[in-house]
Amino acid sequence: MAAISASQVKELRERTGLGMMECKKALTEADGDIDVAIENLRKSSGLKAAKKAGRTAAEGTVVTRVAEDGSYGVMVEINSETDFVARDDNFINFASKVVDAFYAAKSDDVAAVTAGEIETAREQLVQKIGENIGVRRAVVVNAVEGGLVGEYVHGGRIGVLTVLKGGNTDVAKDVAMHVAAINPAVAHPGDMPQEQLDQEKAIILAQPDMAGKPEQIAEKMVQGRLKKYLAENSLTEQPFVKDPNQSVAEFVKAAGGEVVSFTRFEVGEGIEKEEVDFAKEVMEQAGRR
Repeated sequence: MAAISASQVKELRERTGLGMMECKKALTEADGDIDVAIENLRKSSGLKAAKKAGRTAAEGTVVTRVAEDGSYGVMVEINSETDFVARDDNFINFASKVVDAFYAAKSDDVAAVTAGEIETAREQLVQKIGENIGVRRAVVVNAVEGGLVGEYVHGGRIGVLTVLKGGNTDVAKDVAMHVAAINPAVAHPGDMPQEQLDQEKAIILAQPDMAGKPEQIAEKMVQGRLKKYLAENSLTEQPFVKDPNQSVAEFVKAAGGEVVSFTRFEVGEGIEKEEVDFAKEVMEQAGRR
């Protein structure tokens, strides 16, 4: 039996995406022949899933689950490579199992919650569908005393959990719907990071109409525009999407509540999706023949 070198293990790992011990075992069984090892691995279920692990999964769905008493809620993003798969019943059923697991665990620890049964189900789904599937992130949101958690999911792509003090489930859902549609930066003006305010101030000062203004006048203009910026980007100050004649804060207050916070997930946000030039890809494949 040929000795297995570290470089052989490294090459097989790079070509398959599998773990070191699995690659070493495959090479041992193939007497050091990498191509034979790959052929043997292709006959097993593991390689197909692992080969796709490097492909960008920027599509998928966001799912939520909130306790009947509104005491807590969970939200999870599960990714696929294509929107077509995100609409597949098998994928949807898997997503439901995933959110149920996080709901039962009351945890946002993706690695811990998805270990075991969920990971096995994920690998089986990869084999069946032929795309990379992954549980990207999760959040657990707890209600404040005397309040509740609301939920809203738009088209499976945008999910929102809101926390209100007072109010009711319908109001909490309406606020979540507003967040999904308008995407405010923060819940309250005071929540805006100072770094963001400093950046906005610098932008305002650089605008042409600020040139040559006396310092006191310029400062008043800056503060006025910052106030407008905060109103436009803070949930409580925004015109309520279902009734622009009142702010979100006024809408919630009329129902005996106040906005505490919100969490918003949108499928694929922050993921750098690979842009494929299909014409170039076809030409390259044609050139190999």
